[in-house]
Amino acid sequence: MLLSLPTQAERLKDLASIQGVRSNQLIGYGLVVGLNGSGDQTTQTPFTVQTFNNMLAQFGIKVPAGGNVQLKNVAAVSVHADLPPFAKPGQVIDITISSIGNAKSLRGGSLLMTPLKGIDGNVYAIAQGNLVVGGFDASGADGSRITVNVPSAGRIPGGATVERPVPSGFDQGNYLTLNLNRPDFTTAKNIVDQVNNLLGPGVAQAIDGGSIRVSAPLDPNQRVDYLSILENLEVEAGQAIAKVIINSRTGTIVIGQNVKVQPAAVTHGSLTVTITEDPIVSQPEALSGGQTAVVPRSRVGAEEEAKPMFKFGPGTSLDEIVRAVNQVGAAPSDLMAILEALKQAGALQADLIVI
Repeated sequence: MLLSLPTQAERLKDLASIQGVRSNQLIGYGLVVGLNGSGDQTTQTPFTVQTFNNMLAQFGIKVPAGGNVQLKNVAAVSVHADLPPFAKPGQVIDITISSIGNAKSLRGGSLLMTPLKGIDGNVYAIAQGNLVVGGFDASGADGSRITVNVPSAGRIPGGATVERPVPSGFDQGNYLTLNLNRPDFTTAKNIVDQVNNLLGPGVAQAIDGGSIRVSAPLDPNQRVDYLSILENLEVEAGQAIAKVIINSRTGTIVIGQNVKVQPAAVTHGSLTVTITEDPIVSQPEALSGGQTAVVPRSRVGAEEEAKPMFKFGPGTSLDEIVRAVNQVGAAPSDLMAILEALKQAGALQADLIVI
């Protein structure tokens, strides 16, 4: 069980982002070559052969029609990357390569030149290089096989070169908009107060609970200096609403700082029922003409674990909740049941979220 930390001042750059300053997703399709027989099975992935033939045609090599091409060292892959804001032509970015066919492993492969396109269809980067694969796959002649991590995906650090910049509205207009990472009216008010106290009244205005409009100089150089000052302002973030998060798959429970419990008495025990089968053999007496038979015999037992009842007083804090639950030794599954019952009884003053 995890506990949230007290509220403290945070830098503005950790609380908000500038509208329009964002990364953009790029995607491409290419070929990885140089594999050690672990590439696509071309009989099941004909698009790999088609892509390979198209590449050879660009170099004036024509594959005979109807030729049975077997490419064990080639794999068709998808390439994707994030183009960071303000990236300029000539800079490099990291890329991720994933097999889209039935290649067993991309280990030891090299990605051939692949254009990376944005959502608008324009090419923004060119990718190429040797893959770094963290997993491996090995198999024996008898069919035994071992796989560590994911050998069908890899990365190339600095594997793509930016060819086209993405237009940005950073240097346009006489104001900037700050978007909060977690919308909160208290946080928005605190940011407005801090900026106005530093730069003068009316410089910052709250649009809503998630956005603040800030006046900014028109000159790009002055705007950079201006934002350098703003993003390092210490702002006290507003406390989040009271929440209890339960992950039913992993047993993880997170109780927020502001969770309160109204007066309630709780007891939680478990009943264990045990049924065992101990059949006996019935043997007839000699010369009686009877037959040997198996007679079923069942033993049923019930055991109920006694756990003490604990009581929550009015406005019980998080520390008191944890202390009471730990005293009775409740397991995560028991705590889930207790919290759900408290919520149904109206005693839990928090949002109960099950994921």
